[in-house]
Amino acid sequence: MEGIIPAIIKRRSIRAYKDTPVEEEKVLRLLEAARLAPSAKNFQEWQFIVVRDRDTRKALARAARNQMFVAEAPVVIVACAVSPGYEMTCGHPAFLIDLAIAGEHICLQAAEDGLGTCWIGAFYQDRVKKILGIPDDVSVVALIPVGYPDAPPREFSRKPLEEIVSYERWSF
Repeated sequence: MEGIIPAIIKRRSIRAYKDTPVEEEKVLRLLEAARLAPSAKNFQEWQFIVVRDRDTRKALARAARNQMFVAEAPVVIVACAVSPGYEMTCGHPAFLIDLAIAGEHICLQAAEDGLGTCWIGAFYQDRVKKILGIPDDVSVVALIPVGYPDAPPREFSRKPLEEIVSYERWSF
């Protein structure tokens, strides 16, 4: 296989991490992957907080509905939108889409580097903001724990293309 598909196939939600530090060069590659992501009007109105401190990770795990595997990961990347007010012509808030793209760039690069991630959207934003000192006008979009998987990923299935794709017009 060639291209990006192998990384997409490797990318799974990991919920068990080894207690092995993630090398700085790998963390920087993840952040570079996010930096290179496209954004509406090329605003790039995002900030990423890299959390390595064990106590802070534990606090984030509690704020993430007690998903304690978040604290197991040696790194948690917190994806924030610094200008969450811009709405695209289609009616969707740009920051959600922009940070989803940037976050998935992080997850795909992590998979390529032998790391595991999990996109965390189940968290209490007010608690995360308090823990990390994030201003009120900034929106926390995701927590992304990063580390070396401690267990093989669960198998997953996907619907066949014919169940999710139509051509030219809606045909479902």
